[in-house]
Amino acid sequence: MPVAIAKPGKTLLDPNDHVLIMIDHQSQMSFATKSIDAISLRNNAALVSRAAKEFKVSTILTTVAEKTFSGPIFDEIKSVFPEADVIDRTTMNTWEDSRIAERVNQFNKEKIVLAGLWTSVCIVGPALSAIDQGFEVYVIADACGDVSNEAHDRAMERMLQMGARPMTSLQYLLELQRDWARGETYNQTVETSIKHGGAYGLGLIYAKSMFGAGEGH
Repeated sequence: MPVAIAKPGKTLLDPNDHVLIMIDHQSQMSFATKSIDAISLRNNAALVSRAAKEFKVSTILTTVAEKTFSGPIFDEIKSVFPEADVIDRTTMNTWEDSRIAERVNQFNKEKIVLAGLWTSVCIVGPALSAIDQGFEVYVIADACGDVSNEAHDRAMERMLQMGARPMTSLQYLLELQRDWARGETYNQTVETSIKHGGAYGLGLIYAKSMFGAGEGH
């Protein structure tokens, strides 16, 4: 019989056990994105960025043809990582750029978390490539988007069939916090949730305003 032990499962993300790669959140790519509206996409990209910064997650930012075609990375990301060295590529598959591989190897972590545009190209490519090379891959589905719902859904299914694990932006933030008693990140997690957490953030505002209440208090 299994025995219950008060500790997290191995597949739950920890701030120190993964590399976050944010791929091609750029203007030109977002123009044709139809599976998620631009406001939600930008909000979710901001939420993921702030979560990664707050928890000091190893993060790689990358673009494709920034100067010649696709435009700069979303300001919602760049403003959180103003000093980041954004890797600009020609490859549609991020994983085929040797600079990305070099940086992933420098971090020396077994889990890869992906978010970006488009799901069927810029996320499927590195997801399947990383899985093939033995990495555990997670995809933040609502920080991705594609030219149609069909394209996004089929891309997610293809990755899931190969073992990728789907999650959402808010889930990513709360999974990293995971215990409201973690005081060193509590305030920032609540602040990020209020700013980018949709109805959940409104609930936090209401609870604090009306009752002085808070998570874990």
